[in-house]
Parts: sequence; structure tokens; C-alpha cells
Amino acid sequence: MMDARTFATGALGIVLLTHGIEGQGVAQYRNFALGSNVAAVATLTGATTSDAKTIHQRPALLQDLEWRPSRWISGSTAASTDPVDQIVFSFYNDQLFRVVVAYAEDRTAGMTNADMIEAISTVYGAPAKRTLGAVRVSPRVETERGSALARWGDARYAVVLYRSWAYGEGFGLIVTESTLDDLARKAAIEATRLDEQDAPRLEIVRQKQERDDRRAGLDKARIANKAVFRP
Repeated sequence: MMDARTFATGALGIVLLTHGIEGQGVAQYRNFALGSNVAAVATLTGATTSDAKTIHQRPALLQDLEWRPSRWISGSTAASTDPVDQIVFSFYNDQLFRVVVAYAEDRTAGMTNADMIEAISTVYGAPAKRTLGAVRVSPRVETERGSALARWGDARYAVVLYRSWAYGEGFGLIVTESTLDDLARKAAIEATRLDEQDAPRLEIVRQKQERDDRRAGLDKARIANKAVFRP
């Protein structure tokens, strides 16, 4: 008889294949291709471009779009079997460079590291050998997300399966394009530097705006109160 763990492994593999594209490579996750713009990803998720959160505007536009798939099958009262809990899409100048997937703990409960590696391998093929050192992903992002279990890809594209720290004891996946990821990382560092450099000037502007707003409010109140004031 098929045990629960075997069934869960098979189910996850079927879901990944069902949502993916035939012949899917490491340059995408399911139907989401790295390099796509915000509008294309928003259309696939049912979101709008205005749902994308701007992280930095200079020296490059960095945006994140968060998406949680429905827990129900469309047009039905049946619960979805999709293991994805949340996906964060990251964009550099309107180009998708990173997809961070968090799988729901209840949909992967009982599954071992080997089970997950086997399931992901049904989509991306055999994992890369660690000794090759070709598969790269931002060290900061990987460290924040958890402990890497297996990697797929090459020097340009990377798929990393990790045991999540950010979401309890669940699993997650990071899919990245290394060139854009490097550019985004450098842009974020420069944006922080520029923000710190401009902080004193912006604080002066903010204080002046507060004074102007208060003065305008008092002028408006003066006119209204003076018209009806009776000693």
C-alpha cells in the first residue's frame, strides 16, 4: 500500500509538472519566465501592476510583487492541492530576476529532504554536483531564506531548494538570473548610500513642508473663524 510520504512526493511532482511548461528549463518557475516584465507576471497571477511594491527608484527601479495562490480550486468548493503558499517576484528595471517560492508546511508535512529533491528534479532534471560551483544565487538571499539542500542550473540561471528558516520548518525554492541579480544587489547598495547621503536634506524639506502645511491650515481656520467670531 502506498504510504502517505510516497503519495505526498508523487502529488507534489504532479502539481509541479501540471503548472509547468513542457520542457521547462531553469530560466523559469512554472509559467513565470525570468526576464518577464511586471505586467506579464501580474497578468498570470491575476494581480495588477499597481500591486508591485517599489523598493528603490534609483539608481535602478527595484520592485517586488507578492502573490498567494488561492487555496481553492477555481469554480469549485474543493480545496486546492497546490503546495505553494507564497511567491515573491523581484524585478530590476521591469525585468524579473528572482522568484522566491515558499511551500505550505501542511502540504509538505512529513516529506524528507530527499523527497523534495526528487519532486523538484521531475521538473529541472538531476541536481548539479556541489563540486562544480557553477550554480550561483545571491548569498544574502539564500542565507535569509534557509539552508540550501540542492541546486540546479548553470552560471547564468540558478534554482536552489532550501529548508526554510523564514517560514518555520517548511521548504522553499529560489529561481534567479545571476546577471540581473548582481545588478539588483549593486543597485540596492547604491540606493541605500544615496538615501543616507540625502537624509539631512530630505529631513529639512520634510520639516519645511510640515510648517507650510500647518501655516496653511491656520490661515484657513483664521478666515473661517474670523467670519463668525462675535466677542
